[in-house]
Amino acid sequence: MKHTIAFSAFTAGFVLCLTLLSLLCPVVALIPATPQEQTSRAIRSIKNAIDGRREEGKPVRLFVDYLVPLPPETKAEDIDPWPGGLAQMYPYAEEILSSILKGVVEDPVQQCSSQVISAPDCCGFFVQESQTSAKNDVAAILFPGVDQLQQIEDIDAMVGKERTLIMFNKQFQRPADFGFGSSDRSKNSIFNKYTQGFAFQEFACRGEDLKLTFEYPNWKSCVICEEEDGNKEIPVLPDQIDRPNYEDLEKKINEVLPEPLWMRKMGEAEEKGFKFQRGSRD
Repeated sequence: MKHTIAFSAFTAGFVLCLTLLSLLCPVVALIPATPQEQTSRAIRSIKNAIDGRREEGKPVRLFVDYLVPLPPETKAEDIDPWPGGLAQMYPYAEEILSSILKGVVEDPVQQCSSQVISAPDCCGFFVQESQTSAKNDVAAILFPGVDQLQQIEDIDAMVGKERTLIMFNKQFQRPADFGFGSSDRSKNSIFNKYTQGFAFQEFACRGEDLKLTFEYPNWKSCVICEEEDGNKEIPVLPDQIDRPNYEDLEKKINEVLPEPLWMRKMGEAEEKGFKFQRGSRD
């Protein structure tokens, strides 16, 4: 009897410890659930990236790839939620970027200053100043494109080695995008200088809804599968320093989800009927 009571007390205490641990260390979803969560995770990752670069004694030059939320007027049937392109997206991105910069700077001044670099290309320059030290200022270029290479170099020189400079949602991916004449120049001015600060990207891989996130110092990858009780995140590759390439992602998805999406949908329809029929069943 004494042993039973002692074991019960131990079990209750163990369960209580697990409960407290779960409250203190909640499980973080692989992808942000809301725009607000994406912003807070971006701020945290950028801060960590800044600290990491400074510990290495390197100038802080960061890429940030932020998934701008769809405008509130978007409808499910819309083929292109941004028919106006970057011009339509700019006001939303401007507000998001200003909020992120203010969160990254520990002692920000009240107003984040900004100016348009190129109206046709919808490219802007932002500076969030610190109240205490110019070293803590953070600058950012919004939607930089291949036509802004000279301006990128000028801004880099103006910002200097002590302050942070971010490229927010750049409109290029590799040196080849700059053309034959400027490819090597872009390597020296951009690709050899900048490292990832934060990313939330989505695209189709083998027909699956794939999400990539970068939160300093690692990339994470997962596939989103629709379930009756909500979406399910299925991790793909282990955390890694370098961005996963498409071939490795596709190979791993084939292992994790051997049946392609269309086959799973057909199996679901055969088992449960088509969705529009399920509500009419007795």
